[in-house]
Amino acid sequence: MKQHAARPAWLRLAAAGVTALTIAALAACSSGQETTEGPVASGGAKDGALTIALLQKQGDQQYFIDEATGAKDAAKAAGDVTVNVVDLGTDANKAISEVEAAIAQQVDGIIIVVPDGKIGPQVIQLANEAGIPIMAADDPIEDSAGAAAAFTGFDGTSMGEKVGAEAARLYQEAGWTAADTRILSAYRQDQPNCVERVEGAASAFAEAVADGPKVIDIGTDNSATDAQDKAGAVITANSGVKHWVVWGCNDENETGVVTALQNSGVAPADIAGVGLGAYLTCKDWNAGQETGNRSALFISGVEVGKAAVGSMIALLRDGTELPPKTVANTEIVDATNWEDKGVVCT
Repeated sequence: MKQHAARPAWLRLAAAGVTALTIAALAACSSGQETTEGPVASGGAKDGALTIALLQKQGDQQYFIDEATGAKDAAKAAGDVTVNVVDLGTDANKAISEVEAAIAQQVDGIIIVVPDGKIGPQVIQLANEAGIPIMAADDPIEDSAGAAAAFTGFDGTSMGEKVGAEAARLYQEAGWTAADTRILSAYRQDQPNCVERVEGAASAFAEAVADGPKVIDIGTDNSATDAQDKAGAVITANSGVKHWVVWGCNDENETGVVTALQNSGVAPADIAGVGLGAYLTCKDWNAGQETGNRSALFISGVEVGKAAVGSMIALLRDGTELPPKTVANTEIVDATNWEDKGVVCT
C-alpha cells in the first residue's frame, strides 16, 4: 500500500458526453488490408447455425452475469445462434486452455474477457491459426506485433474521471478538509484497465479540488471480501482520520472498503463512497439503509454483451467488419434514481 497526492489536473483526459445505456462505435483508422499478423476478423455468408464462445474472467460477478445475459439475448434475437459461456475466474492458464477447447469444438467466433492482458498475443495467435475470429470484451488485448483485437466495453479513463468528479462533488458539499480526510483507492494493481480507472478518478478529483486529501492505494484481487480485508489494516493505521472518500476498480472494491470503514465504527455520514457498476452499491439504497455508498457509476454488462455478440454475428453472417472499438456509455446514479435508470440490484 502506498500513499501519494492526487494526480495533477494536466493528466486528465476529456470525457465523452453520456446518454444512459447506449453504445457508440468510435472511429478508427484501417488500411483495409488483411495480414496474417493481426487478429483474424474474417467471416460472412454463413446462413446456418452459429456457435460463439464467450469466455469471461470472474464470471460469478454480477456485471459478467449481466453481460452473459445480454449476449444470450442478442443470440436469441438473431436466431439459430448459441452462446457458450465459460467462467475463467482469475486464471490466465484456464483462459488459454478454454480458447483451445473452443477451437477444438469448432466454434464460429470467440469473445474473451481476459483475466490478464499478457495472454493477449497467445490467445490471438491460437485463434488466428485456427481461422476463427476473436474479439475482446471489457479488457483490450493485442497480438505480438501490437495490433489490437476488436474491442467492446468501456473507456477506463473516462469511467474513472466520472467517478472522481462525483467524489469531488461529494467532498466539497460535505465541507471536509484535506487534513482530516483520506481517499482510499482499491483495485487490482497489475490489471491495466483498473489502473486506468483509478488514475482517471484521481486526476478528475485533483482538477476539481486544489490541494486535496492524500490518496492511499489498496491492492486487492478485485473482490469485495479482499477489499474489505485489505482496508482493515489501512483504517487502523490512519485512526486519526475523520472523513473518507472511497473509489475502486469496481463495485466490489468500493463496497468492500465502505463495509470495512463502517464495521470499524466510521459513521456513514463521514464516508463518501462512489462505486463503479452500481449493482452492489444499490443494495443499501434498496434496503433504505443509511450508508457510506453514496453514488455509483452505472455500467451495463447487458449492453456490452449484446453489442459484442451482435457485432460477431454481423461478421459471421454478413461479413460486416468488427468495429475496432465499441464503447458503452455510463452515468452516475444514486439512491434517488437507480431504479429509474435500470440498475439490476443483486
